[in-house]
Amino acid sequence: MDIDIVKIANSGQCFRMNPIKGREEVCTLVAFGEYLEIEKTDTGYQFSCSEEEWERLWKVYFDCSTDYEGLGHLIEEGDKYLQSALVHGKGIRILRQELFETIISFIISQQNNIPRIKKSVETLCTKYGEKRQNFRKEVYFTFPEPMSLAQAGTEALRDCGLGYRSRYIHETSRMIAEGEVKLSALQQMEYQSAKKELLKLPGVGIKVAECIALFGLHHVDAFPIDTHIDAVLKEYYPQGFPFKKYEGYAGILQQYMFYYDLMY
Repeated sequence: MDIDIVKIANSGQCFRMNPIKGREEVCTLVAFGEYLEIEKTDTGYQFSCSEEEWERLWKVYFDCSTDYEGLGHLIEEGDKYLQSALVHGKGIRILRQELFETIISFIISQQNNIPRIKKSVETLCTKYGEKRQNFRKEVYFTFPEPMSLAQAGTEALRDCGLGYRSRYIHETSRMIAEGEVKLSALQQMEYQSAKKELLKLPGVGIKVAECIALFGLHHVDAFPIDTHIDAVLKEYYPQGFPFKKYEGYAGILQQYMFYYDLMY
């Protein structure tokens, strides 16, 4: 399988995948309430889960059904920038993340950097998530439920280092907890309808809605444009990015571009 855990952890799409201090070849991950350790070996990766759990959860989470390697053959040979981004981003996959966590995480991401986003997300989990133990009997926390954040209140959320975003997170959580925006309905919508619905949430603008559509709903035509991607488009695609050519996987290419610009 074409996968690189370190690149995925650094790609800005997931904020609870982290290397273990002193054991950088091992990453921990908490998703859908479950804890996973991923260790790089000479032959690939070893996952700390049963075969049943892999088939039920992680195989889907890592989008194992998509042929990412095959996408490389579809990029125009003359597009040197995208070819380079593909080479440097090889192994990145678009994770199939839990929707509410993705919504809150990308509201936090506004005008923020990855270390601060991770710290804020982890603080939310510690204060408002469910306390559990992993297979090592170590404590970890799940991502909070909408009602937990709705009941927390704006000031308490502000104490998590969220600043002005605390109001957005509180109101968004309330709207979801009370059914004003239904996550189950969002998951059934096509891309444009889902994006329109997401824009009803406080603190969710076009860029954040695109991120949620790509990373939380797996609409791989979603194409978030932040400062990194905006600079790339202006420099390498002044006539416009060829969305029609890459219809059906433009969001995957966007992630290669983002990682390439961020890291290189």
